[in-house]
Amino acid sequence: MTVMLVAAEASGDDRGAGLARALRARLGKGVRFVGVGGEQMAAQGVESPFDIASISILGLFEGLLAYRRIVARVKETVALAAREKPDVAVLIDSWGFTLRVAQSLRRLDPNLPLIKYVGPQVWATRPGRAKTLAATVDHLLSIHAFDAPWFEAEGLPVTFVGNSALSVDFSKARPARLRKQIGAGTSDPILIVLPGSRPGEIVRMLPPFEDAVARIKASHPDLQVVIPAAPTVAEMVKARVAGWPHRVHVIEGDESKLDAMKAATVAMACSGTVTTELALAGVPMVIGYRLGPVTGWIVQRILLRTAWVTLFNIAARAFVAPELIQRQCMGANLAREVALRLDDKALRDAQARAQTAALDKMGRGGPDPSEAAAEAVLKIVAARRG
Repeated sequence: MTVMLVAAEASGDDRGAGLARALRARLGKGVRFVGVGGEQMAAQGVESPFDIASISILGLFEGLLAYRRIVARVKETVALAAREKPDVAVLIDSWGFTLRVAQSLRRLDPNLPLIKYVGPQVWATRPGRAKTLAATVDHLLSIHAFDAPWFEAEGLPVTFVGNSALSVDFSKARPARLRKQIGAGTSDPILIVLPGSRPGEIVRMLPPFEDAVARIKASHPDLQVVIPAAPTVAEMVKARVAGWPHRVHVIEGDESKLDAMKAATVAMACSGTVTTELALAGVPMVIGYRLGPVTGWIVQRILLRTAWVTLFNIAARAFVAPELIQRQCMGANLAREVALRLDDKALRDAQARAQTAALDKMGRGGPDPSEAAAEAVLKIVAARRG
């Protein structure tokens, strides 16, 4: 069986790699992979024709600027499918890019099973996307239990597989190893900073995060600052923090990231998948996010249908972790919220407990999502083959 996997950003690369591992465990040499992905998928045999950092775009205006590049990458992806003739295509997250790929693949081969892995958050914004997706793909693998009604109402079959961020294994994480790596004492507080995995996020988020870190370091000189850099933006992060006036430890790789999460006293994070991972590690956090000004205004005033943007806050229906979005995402505000948590252990502990309770509502402790996704993919292919 030839399986095409398409992911356009770091979180999708992680899910694609997990799915590839689970499929290979079932099929052994009876499966091969083609498609688009990052370092993790490459390790599983997915040889991407281009660097996915070039298509990891967020924002309406930014998307318009990158339109020609996206179209070119879609054509490369479809050309790959035409050469390799996959038996199934799994399109992972990244709505704008994977939708265009799916539509082009449908025109290329109307009989090719198309599976979307992670649906658009239509319960939060742009519900019309459910109808668009139903008209384009054959099946949705959802990571939220509450997704199904939105898509099934449009005639799209849905299989709930769970969120891979909820199954991150911290059992082998070693906080002491991280402290030794960065030269931190056993009692030194650690602030872990996660500015995102897209180039645009690094551009927008590192300046307010830098300002916040400078303010916090002024009142907490013993604070150790650690930035786990996603593979898609690692060199960009290193270049941008090189000029910071205080020492910052930039680390790479999953092992170091998990060590850092378990060692962290507090986190300051860009909204996204990483917030779920931090909550799973038991780290109280402050969440920030900035879109471009035009996109941000449209999303906040017209498109957003919830009061929260963080998944566990949505599950809890409360600001379990503070969210500082757009104009609120500035150094002074971020520093104030982080300092409150650095100085108050009771507050940290209470927030960590509330985050864990919210994760339980999201399905923490459920079956392994990659295994469930692999089983669903094989069933879909078998049913199509009749």
